[in-house]
Amino acid sequence: MQRITRMLFDPNDLDKISLFDQYNSVLQLLKPNVSERSFSILAIPRLIEGDHYLGWYTHLEGQPVAIEDIINEADKKQIEKTLQTRLNDIENTIKIKSLTEDQQTLLSAWLPRMRSLGNVIYVINNEPVIVHHFDEPILTNEVAPALPVKTTKSFWRRWWFLTLALAFIGLLGYLYYLYIKDKAPVPIAELLPPTTSNNPTSEVISCISQEEIQKNEQTSKMVMIFDNSASMYLTLTEPQAEIEKYLSNGIDRLTFEEAKQYEERMTRLPNRLSSSKQVALSSIDKIQPNINIALVTLNSCPVAKASAFYHFDNREKLKNEINRLTPLEYDSATPLYSGVKQASSMLDGVNHDDYILIISDGDDNCSEDNICTLANEIANQQPRLKINIVDIVGQHKIDCLADKTGGKVYIANNVTELVEQMNKAVSDMNISKPLCE
Repeated sequence: MQRITRMLFDPNDLDKISLFDQYNSVLQLLKPNVSERSFSILAIPRLIEGDHYLGWYTHLEGQPVAIEDIINEADKKQIEKTLQTRLNDIENTIKIKSLTEDQQTLLSAWLPRMRSLGNVIYVINNEPVIVHHFDEPILTNEVAPALPVKTTKSFWRRWWFLTLALAFIGLLGYLYYLYIKDKAPVPIAELLPPTTSNNPTSEVISCISQEEIQKNEQTSKMVMIFDNSASMYLTLTEPQAEIEKYLSNGIDRLTFEEAKQYEERMTRLPNRLSSSKQVALSSIDKIQPNINIALVTLNSCPVAKASAFYHFDNREKLKNEINRLTPLEYDSATPLYSGVKQASSMLDGVNHDDYILIISDGDDNCSEDNICTLANEIANQQPRLKINIVDIVGQHKIDCLADKTGGKVYIANNVTELVEQMNKAVSDMNISKPLCE
C-alpha cells in the first residue's frame, strides 16, 4: 500500500477526529459489500507522525497525479466519468443490501460527501481516488434520509453551488488572462520532445537491429540512480530562497492553519519527485534498445537499493518501478555514496563504455566516506565509465563524480530546466540510436 499524500491534522480537533472515525467506519462497512474496483476510489486514511499528520493511502500502484494537473481534457473527462460510474455502483449496491438503521444513517450522510466538489481527486494509472479534507460539519444526531430518497431541493442546491463554482472559475480565467498568462509554467507534456523526429532534413546515421538487441552481453549498460528521499516532495514552483527558508524555519512557530497552508504551498505539484519521474520515464524511451538499464534508488540509510538490469523487452517493468517510488514516512535519507558504489560495481567500464545517470537534489547524508575519493577510484579502475548528473536546484555538492569520470553536470531549478537538462544528459551519452525498421 502506497501513500498518495499527507496533510496536517490537529489531534485536538474533536470534529475532525469524529469525521476520521466515521469515515473509517464507512470503509469497513463498504469493503465487504462493494466490488474491489469500486472500493479502490476511496483512499484509506491513517494518522501518522504522532497523529499530527493524516496520510492517505491506496492499494493501487503508480504515480499519483492530481486530476487538475492532467493536461489532456479528453483523458480528464474519461476519468471523471469513471469516478461517477464507480460512485453510482457503490450507491446502487448499498441500496439492495440489508442494513441496520444506524448503518443506513451513516452511509446516507457520507455518500453525498464522496461527490463533494471540495474533495481532492488523484489519478493513478487512469484510476480515480478520492481524498477528503474532513472540513465538512460533523454528522449530527438527526436521522439522515434513507438511501433511495433523492429530493428535488438537494438536486437544485447542487446545481446552485455548481453555477457559483463555474462563475468563480470564469473569473479566475479572466484574471489569469490579464495578469498571469505570461508567467504561467509550461506543462511538462509540452516540453517533452517527440520520440521520433519529423524534420525532413534530419538523417538517421545508424540504428539498432533486433540481432544486436539479442546479442548485447558485451555492449554498454546504464544504471539510473534516483533520489527517493523526502526532500523530493518539495515543489519546483517556488524560488530556492523560499525553499531554504521553509527548511530552516519549519512550521513550529506557526498556528495549525498557517502551518497547513505553508506546507501545502511548499510541497504542491509539480514537485521534484513527480517531475523527475516524468522526465525519467520519457528518457528511458529515448535510450537505444540494446542498452540494458538498472535502477538504484536512494531511500534510507545505510545502503541504496539496486534492481537487476532490465532488457529492452522489460522496460515497462522498469518504468512501473520508477512510477511506484514513494519516499519513506520515517528515516528517509540519501545514501548516495552507497548508490554510486553499487552502480559502478554493476558495470564494466573497462572493455566498453558504460554510464551512470544520477537524478538527485542533494548530497549523501548517510556515509562519512568521501564521495570524491570514490570518484577518483572509479576513474582509475573504470576509465570508460561516465557519470552524468542532473542536479535539481543546483547544489553542486557531487560535481566531482562527473568531473573525474568525464561526465557532465546539468542544473535544473524548475520544471522547464529539468526537462531540458534531462534530455541533454541522455543525449550527450550518445546512446539514442533508434530501432531499425
